[in-house]
Amino acid sequence: MKKTSIFAAIAIAAGLAAGSAPAKDKIIVGVTPGAHEEILEQVQKLAKEKGLDVEIATFSDYVVPNQALNDGDLDLNSFQHVPYLDNQVADRGYDLTAVGKTIITPMGIYSEKVESLDDIPDNARIAIPNDPTNGGRALLLLQDKGLIKLADGVGLKATPLDIVENPKNIDILELDAAQLPRVLNDVSVAAINTNYALDAGLDPIADSIAIESADSPYANVIVARTEDADADWVKQFVEIYQSDDIRNFIEKTYGGAVVPVF
Repeated sequence: MKKTSIFAAIAIAAGLAAGSAPAKDKIIVGVTPGAHEEILEQVQKLAKEKGLDVEIATFSDYVVPNQALNDGDLDLNSFQHVPYLDNQVADRGYDLTAVGKTIITPMGIYSEKVESLDDIPDNARIAIPNDPTNGGRALLLLQDKGLIKLADGVGLKATPLDIVENPKNIDILELDAAQLPRVLNDVSVAAINTNYALDAGLDPIADSIAIESADSPYANVIVARTEDADADWVKQFVEIYQSDDIRNFIEKTYGGAVVPVF
């Protein structure tokens, strides 16, 4: 094991006592597949030029990246919107903080069986994500498109139990978000997050039969442990992510399917 001098140890301890995190030249950032990973690959290249080595850790679900960050296995993550983060912090007691906005990925409604929402038959099966905030997001989208009505005041935490009007007697299936593109043959429509749609080869603009409006409250964020939120290396990473180079990459690559919000 490499030894640390007594002077270095004292300096580190003094820095921590003063509330500042040690400097870093390498960080591990967690993402999910699709746009978040692709954008981070561009951030990784730009960060390298600025002396910051970024290692990308890709996760196949929405649960593990926050656990890994909270446990110290990651330095940052970049995959989730604010309502999901708030829900995770409240439910699991994580000490995590959003440190910068990234993108909005509008949720879309997709189908291999109907060409418009008007064609959805009575008793249709509609698949939505099974995590609380993305499930609520999907239900709000279905309400916005006139397929259901939710109880007043349920807001972003809506569940199928909050449906008070269902004129087509729609059957809501709650499934893991990553699996939704795979069940399109088995349901009438599915509400799919853009990152998983893109990963499955779906174009949110061309292939969806309905899509969330661009003024959605579901802005995605970079997240750090609260103790690191004001660290210089966190600020450096956020500055690189929110640069004109990354904004231009997002706009040129996704053509409106993924929207920068910085």
